[in-house]
Amino acid sequence: MSYLGFFGRHCVGHRRILGNPTWRRLLCTTRQATTAAAELKSTFQSILGEDNVSSALAVREQHGRDESYHKCHPADLVVFPSNTEEVSEIAKVCYKNGIPMVPYGTGTGLEGGIVAVKGGVCIDLGKMDKILEVNEEDFDATIEPGVSREHLNAFVRDTGLWFPIDPGANASICGMCATSASGTNAVRYGTMRENVRNLEVVLSDGTIFDTAGKGRRTRKTSAGYNLTNLFTGSEGTLGIITKATIKLHGIPEATVSGVCSFPDVRSAVDTSIEMLQAGIPVGKMEFLDDVQVDACNRFSGLDYPVQPALFLEFVGSESSVEEQAVIAGEIISGNGGSDFQWAKEAEQRNKLWKARHNAWYACLALRPGCKGVSTDACVPISRLTEIIVATKEDIIASNLTAPIVGHVGDGNFHCFIVIDDTKEEEIQQAKDFTMRLGRRALSVGGTCTGEHGIGNGKLKLLVEEIGPAGIEVMKNIKRTLDPKNLMNPGKVLYM
Repeated sequence: MSYLGFFGRHCVGHRRILGNPTWRRLLCTTRQATTAAAELKSTFQSILGEDNVSSALAVREQHGRDESYHKCHPADLVVFPSNTEEVSEIAKVCYKNGIPMVPYGTGTGLEGGIVAVKGGVCIDLGKMDKILEVNEEDFDATIEPGVSREHLNAFVRDTGLWFPIDPGANASICGMCATSASGTNAVRYGTMRENVRNLEVVLSDGTIFDTAGKGRRTRKTSAGYNLTNLFTGSEGTLGIITKATIKLHGIPEATVSGVCSFPDVRSAVDTSIEMLQAGIPVGKMEFLDDVQVDACNRFSGLDYPVQPALFLEFVGSESSVEEQAVIAGEIISGNGGSDFQWAKEAEQRNKLWKARHNAWYACLALRPGCKGVSTDACVPISRLTEIIVATKEDIIASNLTAPIVGHVGDGNFHCFIVIDDTKEEEIQQAKDFTMRLGRRALSVGGTCTGEHGIGNGKLKLLVEEIGPAGIEVMKNIKRTLDPKNLMNPGKVLYM
């Protein structure tokens, strides 16, 4: 049952039951709840305007699901603020009335992070889409939560700078802060945690504050607790991010991409590890198993050999890129890999990396009409080969359709499990596999998620990863910042 109690339809109009005292009490409760909901909707409309508050089922369902297999749980209302002050006013109303709040960016998450499991109000931040400041000499920009990475990069293109963190989807940058996203460029440029300098946050009671102090955007600080990183990766459970100051980087002078194939999984992953050990400053290093290569070939019109492969990108000066490619080629050859299929022109490179970014949809196309379950494990580089090999064996033994793709330069990889979500046994099989993979990663000193976050899909694994003492510290932080448990409840922690 949703939080605001839109359930009058279950008893209104059934005249034969109106004489029953129990049903009369229920009908009274229903009417009270419906009246309260209407009053709250009116309150939000007075703050935001009538067009910026919606209780339409289609709108609520659109905001009640992400790209994952998790079932849709719509909020009771969806609101569309235009500035931080309006977000603060929304939070004050929700806090006063004990109503859950779920921040919404672009809905591209993969762990059910925006599913409104306890109803309440979904706060869509898409209208807050201004790029507030770009400081070219300081290599940073300040943006509102509706700004996506593609939007920002188009805006700063002529400055010679770019924002390289690329999770694949055209996600909102503040949403990427909320999940501590990373992606294909993380091997060179790091994750969101290394690229955020300051955040403006609205707390559950409507308080507005800046994690590093208002207007601060230095490259480093030793002042107090690291509140910026506390909120980076908090998944909307501690506050609503309404502004972010993030790092920009110089666009490399030269860029070349290449694909090489290998006889087996072990050879491909060993090659990636040896490249890192050789100190090659590779820009991107992506592993695809044979099933994933086949899916990408079919979906994106490619013709790579159906074998495990590495998609690589080298960036830097013209001479350094050439040197990187030569050393990489020697390592590849030593592990039985093929010669590079080069993509030097921008159009060729874009086609290659678009195919990689569309890997999720390529997997879904293997079983049309089915849904995907995306896993996300990360391990120390030295244990990467053994865990990917063991995972491949598990997939084959389990008779799953589950291509493997990974940001192997970070020790991070995914299995895209394609299931018929109308069959409970397939859903359970995918869940069981995901738990095995997560625990396999934990057993070698890894983590159950390198970039997707916990959401409501990996709560059990977080407990196993962090341990009782660490979980209790997290709960104490949550209780302090969100004493009524209104911020995206049901996510990250059992509360």
